[in-house]
Amino acid sequence: MGKIFCLMGKSASGKDTIYRQLLLSEELNLKKIVPYTTRPIREREKDGVQYYFVDENELRRLQSDNKVIECRSYNTVHGVWYYFTVDDDQVDLNHDNYLIIGTPESYISTRDYYGEDNVIPIYIELDDGVRLQRALNRENGQKTPRYEEMCRRFLADSEDFSEQKLASAGINNRFPNDDLAVCIRNITDYMVSVTQ
Repeated sequence: MGKIFCLMGKSASGKDTIYRQLLLSEELNLKKIVPYTTRPIREREKDGVQYYFVDENELRRLQSDNKVIECRSYNTVHGVWYYFTVDDDQVDLNHDNYLIIGTPESYISTRDYYGEDNVIPIYIELDDGVRLQRALNRENGQKTPRYEEMCRRFLADSEDFSEQKLASAGINNRFPNDDLAVCIRNITDYMVSVTQ
């Protein structure tokens, strides 16, 4: 039986970079689960790659068809944005292992949907000061930086990834990202051990 690895971490913890590297690993041979969002597409993003970018009407249609596995809303400085996962035939646990980026909340919903033995949490840790500098560098590289949203996300992470929420969700597999290569190797070794 395959596994769904749910990669989590606060904003600018390096999870997107780690996610991309893990997907490239021939040793792991992971498939990705592409989530959905109603937020605007960013520069260098492509529909169907990082997310499926849809509007709220499409979200409501999927909900009425009972296709939404989990859905989170964020009240941003630009309005409410939804992030969600859909049962859209991307997952076949009889044949493959998968990787998805999420939050403790989305991990719980995914775990409850697919089963506790099938969904494995992986939490990326990084010093808050380093994360804040990385987030600022990323926004500075955007054509239209959204500093207010960057700050909102940074502050919201304290609540979304609180120690209480992590413990309540049973998220114990923690990987420090002080050294990217070491972090990726440690996660890879862990994933191999889980899937053997």
